[in-house]
Amino acid sequence: MTSPAVGPSLPPAAIDPESPATKAKPRLGSLRALWPFVRSHSGLFIAWLLALAVASAATLSLPIAVRQIIDQGFSSGSNVDRVFLSLFGVAVVLALASAARFYFVSLLGERVVADLRRKLYGHLIGLGAGFHDRTRSGELVSRLSADSELLRNVVSTSMSVALRSTITVIGGLVMLFVTSPGLASFALLGIPVAVLPIVLGSRRLGKASRASQDRVADANTLASETLGAVRTVQAHAREPYERDRFGSAVDVAVETARKRIRAQAGVTAAAITLIFGAIVLMLWTGAHDVIAGDMTKGSLAQFVVYALIAGGSVGALAEVWNDLQRSAGGMGRITELLQETSDILPPAQPRPLPTPLQGNIRFDNVVFHYPSRPDLPALDGFDLEVRPGETVALVGPSGAGKSTVFSILLRFHDAQSGSVRIDGVDLRELDPADLREHIALVPQQPTIFAASAAENIRYGKLDATEAQLQAAAESAEADEFIRELPLGFASELGERGARLSGGQQQRIAIARALLKDAPILLLDEATSALDAQSERAVQNALERLMQGRTTLVIAHRLATVLKADRIVVMDRGRIVAQGTHAELIAQDGLYAELARLQFID
Repeated sequence: MTSPAVGPSLPPAAIDPESPATKAKPRLGSLRALWPFVRSHSGLFIAWLLALAVASAATLSLPIAVRQIIDQGFSSGSNVDRVFLSLFGVAVVLALASAARFYFVSLLGERVVADLRRKLYGHLIGLGAGFHDRTRSGELVSRLSADSELLRNVVSTSMSVALRSTITVIGGLVMLFVTSPGLASFALLGIPVAVLPIVLGSRRLGKASRASQDRVADANTLASETLGAVRTVQAHAREPYERDRFGSAVDVAVETARKRIRAQAGVTAAAITLIFGAIVLMLWTGAHDVIAGDMTKGSLAQFVVYALIAGGSVGALAEVWNDLQRSAGGMGRITELLQETSDILPPAQPRPLPTPLQGNIRFDNVVFHYPSRPDLPALDGFDLEVRPGETVALVGPSGAGKSTVFSILLRFHDAQSGSVRIDGVDLRELDPADLREHIALVPQQPTIFAASAAENIRYGKLDATEAQLQAAAESAEADEFIRELPLGFASELGERGARLSGGQQQRIAIARALLKDAPILLLDEATSALDAQSERAVQNALERLMQGRTTLVIAHRLATVLKADRIVVMDRGRIVAQGTHAELIAQDGLYAELARLQFID
């Protein structure tokens, strides 16, 4: 069950046309999917609305104070004191309300994005192997980070600015009509004209925003893959090559972002020009009204301030529209992931496995094709029964289907036809999580988390006691090198176990399986990375573990399976022979040929 090697076969910007990243175009309607997350924090949402209402009311009160200062404030000292005191009071209310609005909406944004990330991660980790086989992990990480960050901006900034600006535009228009109905008619003409370029440019901007995010995801994916395989890169002295590849990916992302920025800048420039063009026209008309005596200087000042407030708010809405287009692309990408369904789902009423589990495994005429290779069966009419407590070794050339047997048994995939049963229960009738709790796996390429040695071993049984943990490490011959680490069992092992040798990583994985103590044990060449001395010790520990348990062993080195109760020889998804080592040698078939190649060489 080896992982595919990372290779530079695709250009940085190449993406699967069927992948979630390319399925849909962004629509602002996708942002509606954020509402359930916002609604779950209704207290913060209501507090933000109240603070926003107070701040908007204070903003709309300022022009009235300006008019009073101009028209009445200089008539007497008492008027000056009262008017300026009122103006300062409005400013204090505006400051406090604005601070409260910022606090509530920013905290709301943090919590919404945290909930969204939590839900997305939980959904992704529950999707089946088929989804993860066809989707790049770097792209998923990009959606968890970069796309989620865009949505934080929506909730904490864009949503607040949009609603505040909308309220201010409406309130400003009302007050413009109250101040001067004639001049206000210009505003009714100017605002729709100013909004026109926003509407016309939104489609182009939305496409550019989505393309920009996709190219950033491509660059992130490339970085994730190469940093995860940095030793392979360095071993081949390919650092300059990878720098060039990543530089090219970044250049593509920047060029795509330039197109988005150019579209956004054009929309903003057009909107602001039209808005303030309308304001200048209104000022020109108002100035003539003041000269003619149809309007006081204070009223004109009040009208100007309201026009500036309304015009500035329309300009803010133009910028918010641009931000919403970008965020809609991010939310669309996240929504697509949340809509993905796993190929492996528990039944509506799953059956429990018998207690205690005997461990009888039976494959009946199983046929399975990987989705990426529909014309080539990985298992073709596969029949096998493993009796309780029996140790069966699967041997055969690469591509014979040995690892697929493990994948089917763990329900990473379901067979297209045939059935697989454990103690007579079809795997499709079981909850996959319940099934996997009864199976321990030691893969050929062990997974070591960037955590302590104790946490890595305890992954097999989260509630294991300290004594159980140490006993598992001793049985796997791992306790000695663990105790030599700076902090012993509390020592961090580094990303992918970088602080351990290959053999030490394998023994951590074996200790994890020992701790799980499951009735069914799957070993995928579990001793392949060990030196001769450690292999002997670990093999003895595994033999003790296998007693009374049903064990399937994938073996490439035949010397490791000589003591198996039965050896099953596979080729092209079928069983071609089975028996003991001596029986298979006597048959002089594929097994004998493999044995001659290994033992004679």
